Amino acid sequence: MPLSLTLNGEGASVPLMVHVLAIALSIALAVPLIHPPTGLAASVKVVATLPILKEFAEQVGREHVEVQSLITGLESEHSYSPKPSDLRSLGEAHLLLEVGLGLEVWVSGLVKNAANPHLRVITTSQGVGLIRDHTVAAGLSGSGNPHIWLDPENAKVMVRHIADGLIAVNPEHKQDYLKNLADYLRRLDQAQKTLQERVAGLQDKRIITHHPAWPYFARRFGFQIEGTIIQQAGTEPTAAHLAELARLVMTNKIKVIVSEPQLNQKIVEALAGETGARVVVLSPLPGTIRGTDSYLSLLEYNVSQLIAALQS
Repeated sequence: MPLSLTLNGEGASVPLMVHVLAIALSIALAVPLIHPPTGLAASVKVVATLPILKEFAEQVGREHVEVQSLITGLESEHSYSPKPSDLRSLGEAHLLLEVGLGLEVWVSGLVKNAANPHLRVITTSQGVGLIRDHTVAAGLSGSGNPHIWLDPENAKVMVRHIADGLIAVNPEHKQDYLKNLADYLRRLDQAQKTLQERVAGLQDKRIITHHPAWPYFARRFGFQIEGTIIQQAGTEPTAAHLAELARLVMTNKIKVIVSEPQLNQKIVEALAGETGARVVVLSPLPGTIRGTDSYLSLLEYNVSQLIAALQS
């Protein structure tokens, strides 16, 4: 006769109880190690691919968001290699913010491996007027130059997408998000107006760029890009292309070559040494040069540095 336990006056055999416990244990083990996001009312967990998207989310979300950027700023957004910690972050996130346009080619695999069914991906480039002059990386055809945020008009589109995403996952704070959005849009408008007025007085606005990050910035503020050293991300310029650029700079007396802290400076320095042009280091991402800790300070820094170099 089987042994039995008496629970609340009812008999249950030991084999039966063992069977029940085994089922419960198997269910517990089936629960993923990375749990679905919880606590939306307290904090929305946001992962951004770039620091600029992190800042935009913080401007709109403020006290309601916890934001992490996968790229810190000094890595190349084109060739970034995700870390195991990135996978864990996505597994716990409510929102993932990306630029899109093939800039972050590594994102789709990261999202797939995170296997977070609650994750909402916000592609912030949707609806932006694109400049279609740039292939994102060697062998990869893009739909347009992805460095859209360097035009504050595009930044406003991106910030609105982020606000929509926050409202979708956290509607109880909708009014806060809308108020913060309106405040930030006003600040962007004022900064754009001020900087455009400063550039308007320049007689010579011609520049050479190191990397094709600057067409949106140049279009918005009136600078003229006469040539680019690296025409395609992930490639090196040929000797023939560099010789052509050198002739262009000297023949047209172009004063300024724009470089970036994320890129190898040797080619730029060699071109400047041959032509007598001045190298100005600007950054497409905040926080990579002293005095560029925010998006607005980044715009002000880049415009001011170019004005000073072109006037010298």
